[in-house]
Amino acid sequence: MTKVVAMIPARMGSKRIPKKNLRLLGGKPLVAHVIETAVQANIFDEIFLNSEDLIFEEIAEQNNIKFYKRDPELASDSANNDVFLEDFCKNLDADVVVQILPTSPFLTVQEILDFVQEMKTDTYDTLVSVHDHQIATVFQGEGVNFKRDEPHIPSQDMQPVSSYATVLMAWNREDFLHNMTDFGFGYHGVRGRVGYFSLAGFSTLDIDNEEEFRLAEAVFQYLSSNTQQQAPEYYESKKMTYHSEADVPSILKIDGIHSSEFGEENRPLVNIAELISSKNNLESWCHRLVNTESNSATLISQLPGEGNRLHFHPEWNEWWYIVDGSWIWEIEGEQTLVNKGDFVFMPKNKWHKITATGDKPAIRLAVSRADVAHVYSH
Repeated sequence: MTKVVAMIPARMGSKRIPKKNLRLLGGKPLVAHVIETAVQANIFDEIFLNSEDLIFEEIAEQNNIKFYKRDPELASDSANNDVFLEDFCKNLDADVVVQILPTSPFLTVQEILDFVQEMKTDTYDTLVSVHDHQIATVFQGEGVNFKRDEPHIPSQDMQPVSSYATVLMAWNREDFLHNMTDFGFGYHGVRGRVGYFSLAGFSTLDIDNEEEFRLAEAVFQYLSSNTQQQAPEYYESKKMTYHSEADVPSILKIDGIHSSEFGEENRPLVNIAELISSKNNLESWCHRLVNTESNSATLISQLPGEGNRLHFHPEWNEWWYIVDGSWIWEIEGEQTLVNKGDFVFMPKNKWHKITATGDKPAIRLAVSRADVAHVYSH
């Protein structure tokens, strides 16, 4: 069985931001953020905080992880990652060592789980986290993923270029030590099988200077607030006749649904057939089943001829499952008849509407998010 050990390096002597790893972010030391995430991942056999300063031993104890005391010489400005990693690998029993840098505090549990799984499943000797950039890139005055004597390529069609994210690195311990013995270095893999694991979003923020620490504070405030859950707002042209709505109850009411239930959401178990039979199916109704920060799901029943208004969602995809009856599904002017059991996906920025048809109520399960903007024309 593969033994996987996490090592979090945290030296005291940072120059650009003094005592960076101890500086508080959201009320706790910077280093504590990745420690908590690594612990929550529950995938490591052991987690070590690696430092020359004993104050980090206290932080390790507070978080129920181990402390590895490195020689102060291995924490100097001249000591690179190879040197202190070699020291660590020589003094512990492990098959795989995963290094997690504390300077990327927004790394997620899922990213750690996926990273370790890829290292183990694909049996890499070295796995490097990278950040993909789909934009024109220049190295030493020459284009990397474009040519000056060719037509411009739109960024969405351009070959991505990857830079090291560095927050997550993993090595087969024996392979790394062999590289150090044979070459004197092993950080990039040298020989053996090297893989690259893409990260995106806030986890790619790496704090190296004061401006980046201030940016991290702003990101932390954003992630800790309700701002990210608010519906986006848009400039509305005084000439164009568009307007945006985001309040689902009022949207459904305007669409002709007057019997609405929004107070029984997020129940652990609901029998859909029993719920539908309990409703007055001689009138239109809706019943929201789920409403969380990531998605919502609402049962909507309408009588033949009823439906919603033509609209689109500028920032969000949605999908519908047809529970019963038939609907005429219109997207960008083209109509399709959908029936019980059909699944309908609606990409963002597509004008669409749906209208109940047939001789009985039609019921659909609408899955999106409660604060998604609906854009209508007057």
